[in-house]
Amino acid sequence: MYRDPVQSLEAPLLPSSATAMRPLRVGMIGIGTVGTGTFRVLARNQALIAGRAGRGIKLVVVCARSLARAMGVVGTDVALTNDPMQVATHPDVDVLVEAAGGTGPARDWVMAAIRAGKHVVTANKALLAEHGNEIFAAARQHGVAVAYEGAVAVSIPIVKALREGLTANRIEWVAGIINGTTNFILSKMRDEGVGFAEALAQAQALGYAEADPTFDIEGIDAAHKISLLAANAFGMPVRFADAQVEGITALQGLDVACAEQLGYRIKLLGVAKRRKDGDTEGVELRVQPALVPATHLLAHVNGSMNGIMVKGDASGVTMYYGAGAGSEQTASAVIADLVDVARLDGTHAAQRVPHLGFHPHAVDEQLAVLPRAAVHTRHYLRVPVHSAQQIEAVGAWLAAQQVPVLQVALAHDKTLPPGSGPQVLVLTDAVAQSTVDLAVHALASHPTVAGPVAALRVEMLEG
Repeated sequence: MYRDPVQSLEAPLLPSSATAMRPLRVGMIGIGTVGTGTFRVLARNQALIAGRAGRGIKLVVVCARSLARAMGVVGTDVALTNDPMQVATHPDVDVLVEAAGGTGPARDWVMAAIRAGKHVVTANKALLAEHGNEIFAAARQHGVAVAYEGAVAVSIPIVKALREGLTANRIEWVAGIINGTTNFILSKMRDEGVGFAEALAQAQALGYAEADPTFDIEGIDAAHKISLLAANAFGMPVRFADAQVEGITALQGLDVACAEQLGYRIKLLGVAKRRKDGDTEGVELRVQPALVPATHLLAHVNGSMNGIMVKGDASGVTMYYGAGAGSEQTASAVIADLVDVARLDGTHAAQRVPHLGFHPHAVDEQLAVLPRAAVHTRHYLRVPVHSAQQIEAVGAWLAAQQVPVLQVALAHDKTLPPGSGPQVLVLTDAVAQSTVDLAVHALASHPTVAGPVAALRVEMLEG
């Protein structure tokens, strides 16, 4: 993963066994869900992991708030402390696994480890989305690796796919379902016809959603992840601050049902798309609930699962599917990163796969995120009207506003909740968001309209 050394034509001299090299010594901050899963998988599969890594991987010290609880997990053979900096700078640690989460203190621990010449493995997407550019620059300066496969889609090796498997491609777009909590909620809303609040309560009861689910339901978690994927796909810095983020809290069950009537399903998507219009080149970087055709592969990613698609100019469309959360599922990615770090021994930093897939001189610092108004997609509109006979008036009025209308229909009676008036459903062709925004704003005051107009993007994600 991190190296591509020049190979000799002669067979190299290899150790007689994985035990011939000193084990990679790991220090871990945090022994919660991720840390516990990592320890358990390391212990259970240690021989297999050592056989793949070429050396053993040994947890030597753990930092935890509760030392008694930590000892109950790791036993007495692992040193324990409640001082994170002691782990980050420990002389007997080769690599720091940051498994505590958060951004401020975690940044300090990671930077301290890097300055001490230690590699870092983390599944902390918020940390890298907010401080990744600084962290990666420091890692390059000190000649260490920062690995983060578990930060994006847990068990799905999408970072490795972008940086290695698809390295020959000019990536055109990356899009997918990258938050399991919201996907579970939307699946419940569609399958059981429940509202957002009830679906969220079910997600919390089953442990899919936190007591405070804000990061998930407001789209922030997905924005962290798509920002990292965009950097790897397009050779740009991490631009989380520029991402356009919309969650699912305002989504109505009526629109989920209307989308089904039209042959679509609503998913919370992270989308990164490179676009060039004339002399202007930029990246659409956004998270939003959007309609996808019911026949599309992503429409069948249900429950808490994740699914990501990538369009490359040579590869075409590839898809990656797997669990988006879980203790051992995250551990799978963390340990894969540890194995890659274990293989670095003796490898010069210039021969490693770069942190964001492109070497520093090739990163395009000027590649900007396009503003919301410039995003081009198809759209879905739901327009409440006073009379079903006004369907033609709505379609004609939108066409007069330069909105390219593809389909106009009335919501079926069985789709509508009791007491709801007629609803005109509109599907448009691809059009700038600015045009749709102006039309929706003006439509709200049109005499045929009986209430707020709902507007969602439609993503075809075609090959």
